[in-house]
Amino acid sequence: MLLSDVVAASRAVSATPARSSKVNTIAELLRAAESDDLAIVVAYLSGELRQRRTGVGWAALRDRPQPKAEPALTLVDVDRAFERIAAASGVGSQAIRVNELTALFGAATHAEQQFLVALVAGELRQGALDGVMVDAIAKAAGVPLSLVRQAFMLRGALPPIATVAIQGGAEALATIGLEIGRPVQPMLAQSAPSVVEALAKVGGAAALEWKLDGIRVQIHRYDTEGGRSIAVFTRTLDDITVRVPEIVAAAAALDVHNVVLDGEAIALDELGRPRPFQETAARTSSRTDVATLQAKMPLSVFVFDIMQLNDEPLLTEPASARQRRLEQIVPQELRVPRIVTDDPEQATAFFADAIAHGHEGVVVKSLAAPYEAGRRGAGWVKVKPRHTLDLVVLAAEWGHGRRRGMLSNLHLGARDGEGGFVMLGKTFKGLTDELLAWQTNEFLRLESRRDAYTVYVEPELVVEIAFDGVQTSPRYPGGVALRFARVLRYRPDKRPSDADHIDDVRAIHAGRRPAT
Repeated sequence: MLLSDVVAASRAVSATPARSSKVNTIAELLRAAESDDLAIVVAYLSGELRQRRTGVGWAALRDRPQPKAEPALTLVDVDRAFERIAAASGVGSQAIRVNELTALFGAATHAEQQFLVALVAGELRQGALDGVMVDAIAKAAGVPLSLVRQAFMLRGALPPIATVAIQGGAEALATIGLEIGRPVQPMLAQSAPSVVEALAKVGGAAALEWKLDGIRVQIHRYDTEGGRSIAVFTRTLDDITVRVPEIVAAAAALDVHNVVLDGEAIALDELGRPRPFQETAARTSSRTDVATLQAKMPLSVFVFDIMQLNDEPLLTEPASARQRRLEQIVPQELRVPRIVTDDPEQATAFFADAIAHGHEGVVVKSLAAPYEAGRRGAGWVKVKPRHTLDLVVLAAEWGHGRRRGMLSNLHLGARDGEGGFVMLGKTFKGLTDELLAWQTNEFLRLESRRDAYTVYVEPELVVEIAFDGVQTSPRYPGGVALRFARVLRYRPDKRPSDADHIDDVRAIHAGRRPAT
């Protein structure tokens, strides 16, 4: 299959807001793909390279050769080129990447070059999210949607699922189960504004666990004829085993043959309080000089669930049964602090204790819930303290997919004390269709200038923003940025001079309450 076929499908998917049209376009392309092309088609239309990381930065993408007039690149050609690029390492690797990119882009048309740039940069936003792709695979293969969803949760990646579904059908999909050594999609939590509401959502007595601000880790330990193997994966299913020797050692010490555990890796300070999230993230992402980093910033691991023990799969077991099995093999010091209660006062006190220890909040868990891999089911409900700030909109970016033609992604600023504003980040979350339409009209009215993607506005609109925390950020001039920001409402009753000050934001970052 030619790359141009995928580019045309990508444009068609991006151009329509209708989910059914997106699904039909992708399904038609999947049916037309050869077996060697299926996984590549799914990856590219999901906005990802199969190689995930290639070491290619923006600088290498800026200077491109003259494009070809007619398409000739095949998907296999492109995939092999990125394999060579990703494999390049050591002295001369940058030159190898540049040469490979030059040859690849030199064989591409203008439209193909644009597609490849967006793909490499991770900015191919065309509305073909996992849900749409799952539907398209089911439609192309003529198999029940539930089977594709289940297989995706257990296999963790859609490209191989598409190949199995289209080549093997429902029977082949049904054979996919949890396989030790291969990560599954982690179970996720819904949200509630308070512990009391979370308990009501779960119903009856529930387990409450501290919600740690670390890196989600999935630990696979399995004995083979050749010895013991241990693998550690992130929430995004990346293998970080060589970067986390502490977790490997903890898993090796367990008295089991085979086990799959779910937990959190976190860097703690000398008082046992969590270090800033970015420090944990930096530690787990570093591939070099791990021993030195380990000595400077050791990681702790805390386990909260178990998916398999020896030869017994536990995904469908109730949480209470899984917890009993977990307690049999994992010592208390490696388990997340936990209580079981139906008392709102006790639950609220436990929540306050988690916050006092510097953690994010709690997760309230149904005792009867199975482990729903990849789902944000009702069995887990997270509760965090909600911070809010009144900020000024500085600009907005044009939306994609169903938000095409609307100004969506907001640039948010706090007062700097000198009549200006300091940008703290962006968000498009929390916007209803009504708000999108309203703010687009308002931003165009307040427009001061624009570029290809962004409309800059006079700083007149104040918006109330909820967020989970503040993190250090060299990307923004204030040195800090909001985490998980979302729009609550616009504040027409407030002037820009009433917006919160950058010092208020820094106070939250430092763990203090802003001055009132």
